Amino acid sequence: MKKIETIKTIGGIDADTDDLLMQCFQNHTSYNEIKELEKYIVLGRKGTGKTAIFKRFLNQKKHDYFCFGHTFSDYPWHYHDKQAKIGVPDFDKFTHSWKYLILLSLSKILLNQDQSLPFDDTSLDMLSKIESFIVDSYGTRDPDVTQIFTPSKKLKVSKNLEVDLGILKRGVTTEGVPMEYLPTIIQEVNLNLTEYVIGSVNPKNRYHILFDQLDLGFDPSNPEYYNRVIGLLLAAKDINRIAKEKGKQMSVIVFLRDDIYNSLKFEDKNKLTQSSATIIEWDIPGSHTLKELMERRLTQVLKENDNEVVKWEDVFDENQLMTGKQSKYNYITDRTFLRPRDAIQFCNEIIKTHRLNTEKGNLINNKDINDAKAEYSKYFLDELDDEIHKHIPKYENILEVIKSIGYHQFDMDDFNTAIDKKKYLFSDDINSYESLKSLFEFSIIGYYRAGGSGYGGSEYIFKYKNTRSQFEEGAKTYRVHPGLIDFLGLKRATKPKE
Repeated sequence: MKKIETIKTIGGIDADTDDLLMQCFQNHTSYNEIKELEKYIVLGRKGTGKTAIFKRFLNQKKHDYFCFGHTFSDYPWHYHDKQAKIGVPDFDKFTHSWKYLILLSLSKILLNQDQSLPFDDTSLDMLSKIESFIVDSYGTRDPDVTQIFTPSKKLKVSKNLEVDLGILKRGVTTEGVPMEYLPTIIQEVNLNLTEYVIGSVNPKNRYHILFDQLDLGFDPSNPEYYNRVIGLLLAAKDINRIAKEKGKQMSVIVFLRDDIYNSLKFEDKNKLTQSSATIIEWDIPGSHTLKELMERRLTQVLKENDNEVVKWEDVFDENQLMTGKQSKYNYITDRTFLRPRDAIQFCNEIIKTHRLNTEKGNLINNKDINDAKAEYSKYFLDELDDEIHKHIPKYENILEVIKSIGYHQFDMDDFNTAIDKKKYLFSDDINSYESLKSLFEFSIIGYYRAGGSGYGGSEYIFKYKNTRSQFEEGAKTYRVHPGLIDFLGLKRATKPKE
């Protein structure tokens, strides 16, 4: 094994720029579930590994495997929004436009990538209809998906699709339906395309259409954002159902931040969640561990031969316990949200301080970790800010209230007293319960749950450790997340009563 000081990092925290992502990819349960077509909605906090799974799908190269990935950094939402269907519930008005986008994405694969097609006479006929419609309408077999709703486009449906154009305005011909009229006929267009596309798909091959980065442009005050996301989920549900009924190995997969998903409200959401959603979680019973992931990365950067495996204990001195008699692994992960991004960043900061330690040994020691906490805490708070500021615009002021308490463990009376002293920070009255509930939802605090009566031991409940946990209205004692204690300057004790 190389010396630790010879490396600078164990990779990046951004999946788009992480050089080690593919070599160190961990086959998480969520990845396996969507690969086996068991689930198709992938939920998790920012940094848990959604984009890593997205990129893993895109980077697989097989003759019988096809994948198309959508990201929305440059997507023309203003054109897509014009395709909203009139006269249907708000949550359903974008479902058909998403189906159209999905079906055209699949068509691009069928026409340009899958060399096994057509696989029989029926698929030959259906494939020719798809090609005729797309070439006539977009001028190419391989249209740019960001341009499919462009107003200058005209759909040629006469000889390709069975669509009743009688409901359109006089003067609109079958030879060129302007894009503005697509919402009127889109349901019929999709019925035709669904039959042709699913019929053309080779049952021996695998096909996936992926949607990531849906949090770009997220605005909790904009109902249209929520309607768009709900429409995509419903479109994916319908197309996946039809593909399964037809015996095709095909799926539409949606990657979404869990805080956004939890904000959505639509019919049968709970049923969809139970049947179709998988949550990326780490270090909980039955899940994969961050230690496994870190060891893959440590092996990649420290090994001196191809067969060498570097274990956590080869790098971190676990014979020397941290404060609170914790192992170094537990001490580090306690200061994360149990997600790869945090663990990678903390380890990178630790490697940096180890390199600068003039009295360093062969292994990372307590001093290396303690010296890294200040820089890591800045990162941790910045990451939290990215997630929370749109949901709780003045959360910094609530953190100031927590900071003024002075202790990492407090009760409701302590919180109310601190609010009274910091009223000048808020223009309106602040609801203590709602404020604490909001902090709990983002794991800034956890609450104390007493054990006994056959329910197990007492513990502090944090959302990041159990995404299904709910805030308890009757909770009386709260604790700040360990990753924020040093940054907020809190004492590691319960606030004494005056």
